[in-house]
Amino acid sequence: MDITTAEDLMRSRFAAFKRGDSQWLYNTWHPTTRPELVDLEDNPTWRGLQIIETVDGGAGDDTGIVEFRATYLEPEGGIGVLHERSRFVREDGAWYYLDAIETAGA
Repeated sequence: MDITTAEDLMRSRFAAFKRGDSQWLYNTWHPTTRPELVDLEDNPTWRGLQIIETVDGGAGDDTGIVEFRATYLEPEGGIGVLHERSRFVREDGAWYYLDAIETAGA
């Protein structure tokens, strides 16, 4: 996959969560904020991704924010929503997930 924008990386990371690819998540997490291990043992069944807004994060930028809503199946059978603003940085031509602020009111 060609990752040229922060949104591209956001979409690829969502796909990695869907398929349980902890190595891709680890590799695309900025070294200053990533955990020692990406544990997907309690990873829910992710359903869909809606990009709400992007701020910067283009091919010529070094930082970007992607606001999104991701839906998942709850253990009791309902649909859950994660609403977040994720920050990304680009270093040496590669985009990395930095951190996120969960947004109230999905």
